[in-house]
Amino acid sequence: MLNDNQIIRLIFGFKVRYLRQQKDFSYQELSKLTGLSTSYLNDIEKGKRYPKPDKITALAKALEVDYNYMVATNASKKLQPIIDLLNSKLFRLFPLQDFGISLEKVLELFTQTPDKVNAFISTMVKIARNYQVGEQQFYKEALRSYQDMHNNYFPALEKASKDFKKEFSIKGTLPFTARFLEDQLLELYDITVNRTGLAEHTNLSHIRSYFSVKNKTFYLRKKLSEAQENFLIARELGFQYLKIKERPYETTIINIDSFEKLLNNYKASHFAAALLMDETTLAKDIKKLAKENTWKPDLFLDLLTKYNVTGEMLFQRLTNILPHHFGLEDLFFIRLTGDKNLQTFNMTKDLHLSQLHNPYNNELDEHYCNRWVSVTSIKELRFAKKDKGQSILADAQISKYWGTDKEYLCFSIAKPAFSDLEKGVSVTIGLLVNPQSKGIFHFLKDPKLKYREVHTTCERCGIRDCDARVASPLIIEQQAAKQEVITTLEGL
Repeated sequence: MLNDNQIIRLIFGFKVRYLRQQKDFSYQELSKLTGLSTSYLNDIEKGKRYPKPDKITALAKALEVDYNYMVATNASKKLQPIIDLLNSKLFRLFPLQDFGISLEKVLELFTQTPDKVNAFISTMVKIARNYQVGEQQFYKEALRSYQDMHNNYFPALEKASKDFKKEFSIKGTLPFTARFLEDQLLELYDITVNRTGLAEHTNLSHIRSYFSVKNKTFYLRKKLSEAQENFLIARELGFQYLKIKERPYETTIINIDSFEKLLNNYKASHFAAALLMDETTLAKDIKKLAKENTWKPDLFLDLLTKYNVTGEMLFQRLTNILPHHFGLEDLFFIRLTGDKNLQTFNMTKDLHLSQLHNPYNNELDEHYCNRWVSVTSIKELRFAKKDKGQSILADAQISKYWGTDKEYLCFSIAKPAFSDLEKGVSVTIGLLVNPQSKGIFHFLKDPKLKYREVHTTCERCGIRDCDARVASPLIIEQQAAKQEVITTLEGL
């Protein structure tokens, strides 16, 4: 995180670099005019040094601007958007180093093409404002990009989970129980678990867990499943073992005020998943499942029992395992929630690796394609629950995206929503169908495996006679109307 002094040095260095280049001065020429060494000038432009008043005066005179302009945190209209960005909270908090970006390179880019960068920054700010993209959304998108950059696999966290087991002689017998993990929290870190405290306050009904540093107490919401408790306690073990300081104490995070907090929350979550689902063991299980010549949904559900985890935890873990152990890097993960009437579905979580895949989060008040297995699994669960009392359902299909040559093998697990049992929620992991995935999943050749043509939303879909359509193809119709106007004009 950059502090105020660093920001002031960066702004000053940016001005010096820009003005020097505008004058077409080399470092040597500016050094002769100011009496400052070339290495000192270089450090100023990189934001490493801030000169004393007499040196600022010499720089201002050589660059033909006044002293106040040099020290102010504003500039000309051409440079002001860049100055505003450098001085913004987002820039201060964004971990450039985690993305392999140096401040020196950023300043160099800004200085070389200020007009283009200015226009780009202004455009992005306006788009963010128009679509109400706030800091929290920005941090979430940055985390997704960070995960994508690393194929969502972090060796240090995998090693940490193994070291934790080894250091405290945990044999790793499956599945873990909440009581066992609770004992580890108490014995290793003197933290007790309380399952009644949150229930005493009605305004905390949505909070699943909270760690009180003062009381050394880990509060858990009542009526969580053991699988949910397992993850929450294991994640707290992760926070403690990794000695993470900047972190959220509640689930889910109420206020995401820094990228570091969000990233550390992910690190503890990754640690928990690795602790509960050992990568080597899970990879073997997936290989065994993939060799089946027919799709067998019960094999996926059996994994939930074996590891004592939820469907979301399993699929999130697969986004770590599949790229690293199977080379399947083109994948997506989404979580979908349906209303009580199964009419409206909202995407509450998504992750894309290698590229932005077609089933992306659309926040333009459009209707997601009801041919998705994410949607059909929720609907089928409703009927299965009524007829057979079934409370969880696994399904799969190959989704061919309309207007493209892309197909995805999609696995989905649906269950009633924890917050409201009348609603349904599904988690889906989709893998691009290519030679790599065809060689791994033998049941891709199963003629009984569902195959459907799909799109992202009804409004953008041109599939004719769709039996699942819930809205008119407005976007397609608007595009057709525009083309008709163009054709008519060209025919005059």
